[in-house]
Amino acid sequence: MTAATQEERTDTAPSTPSPALSKAGRWARRAPLLPALIFLIVVTQLPFIGTLIVSFMDWNAYYPNDRGFAGFGNFVTVLTDVNARKAIFVTVVLTTTVVLTSLLLGLGIALLLDRKFRGRGVVRTLMITPFLVVPVAAALLWKHALYNPEYGLFNGMLTMIFGDNAPQPDWITNNPLIAIGAAIVWQWTPFMMLILLAGLQSRPLDVVEAARIDGASPWQIFTHMTLPHLRPYLELSGLLGAIYVVQNFDHVFTITSGGLGTANLPYYIYQTFYTALDYGRASAAGVVVVLGTIIIATFALRTVLSLFQEESR
Repeated sequence: MTAATQEERTDTAPSTPSPALSKAGRWARRAPLLPALIFLIVVTQLPFIGTLIVSFMDWNAYYPNDRGFAGFGNFVTVLTDVNARKAIFVTVVLTTTVVLTSLLLGLGIALLLDRKFRGRGVVRTLMITPFLVVPVAAALLWKHALYNPEYGLFNGMLTMIFGDNAPQPDWITNNPLIAIGAAIVWQWTPFMMLILLAGLQSRPLDVVEAARIDGASPWQIFTHMTLPHLRPYLELSGLLGAIYVVQNFDHVFTITSGGLGTANLPYYIYQTFYTALDYGRASAAGVVVVLGTIIIATFALRTVLSLFQEESR
């Protein structure tokens, strides 16, 4: 009886597939992803490889007979060019001020929206709206509807408050970099607010309530509990915002066309490529921007991973 049962179990037990069959099965499951992978490689990596190759070439369309291998000459030119150094400085200043201001405003708005009040869902939707506007459209809105000295909203409000003798400043000409930074801050503050609001709503409320019962003030709860909890969310939103602002071109091109000392690195690349027709130098500057962005993105990915590890504990 026992031998018969064992023989029956042996007959009905599933047979282990051969290694070749298992490998074929894995490839059959992965095959539908191959077109997307190939498309991704074609549209992202091949242009970068082409840019990298051109960055080592002496290639100016004004001098077609002088084309050849330049080594690191284009990179040396980019890093020693006065205009390139100014563009790097503007990029650093613009990125730092925009990210810090957006973080502070986003944190304040997130703290307000974390409270319960009537119509909170509507207010959240309205606060997100600027982030959904196309960057060029947002820049045009600020340039013509808000900054224009003749019919802009800002000067109209000054006239409404102070009368016909109210000052009518030219906002863009007087403070060009601040004008561009304000437009970018308006668009990126909702993004910071969303991430920080998600962090606030993941707080352990029972611990906060226990601290409140023990006599902790709202400021002590904020500095000793809320801010430490929000640290990875602040890092993540700041790094993601920095990746975008480093590459910002729409606002600079639309509001000032790179004039008045507002040309950042993306605009410098555009000008070198389309005006100077120096493809080698423009490609070298593009590679510098990509390397800087990769460094920032590496920190962003590490922050995301640490965030997920803390959530899984």
